[in-house]
Amino acid sequence: MDRKEKRDFVASLAAAFADASIVVVTQPKGLTVAEATDLRRKVRAAGASYKVAKNRLATLALGGSQFEGISPLLKGPTALAWAKDPVAVAKVVTEFAKTNDKLAVLGGSLGSQPLDAAGIKALSELPSLDALRARLVGMLNTPATRIAGVLQAPAGQVARVLAAYGEKASEAEAA
Repeated sequence: MDRKEKRDFVASLAAAFADASIVVVTQPKGLTVAEATDLRRKVRAAGASYKVAKNRLATLALGGSQFEGISPLLKGPTALAWAKDPVAVAKVVTEFAKTNDKLAVLGGSLGSQPLDAAGIKALSELPSLDALRARLVGMLNTPATRIAGVLQAPAGQVARVLAAYGEKASEAEAA
């Protein structure tokens, strides 16, 4: 890469980090092309990005951003994954690392909060943003259903009492 390409790469990486809420640092030691492609496909499906970058260029891109605290993790062969949804990228990278011992999760940063590998693993065990939204909608919908049932119950009881009186009166007329 010449200097202009390096500057453009650092600028594009910095712009990507500005939009992200999490950056995960991984160490891909000996991943085959097929395994790396599979990981990239899974990360992309989760709405995240995954890039192998030179540590010096990644450190320059991280400089001045909220993720500046992860610069010490950039030693040796590293790759970065980032996304707006912090749980999705943590889940994908952690699950891939469980099934493939050639990928190690070194840590990351959730906003300005640095996380170690255990923190990324704990984050991956949380429900995703979509699951939390579904739970919230379910919680909001349940009380409304219960209120409607409670409001309908007295009316139903009154209707049953009136129907019983009607049946009793028709039996009395028939007798």
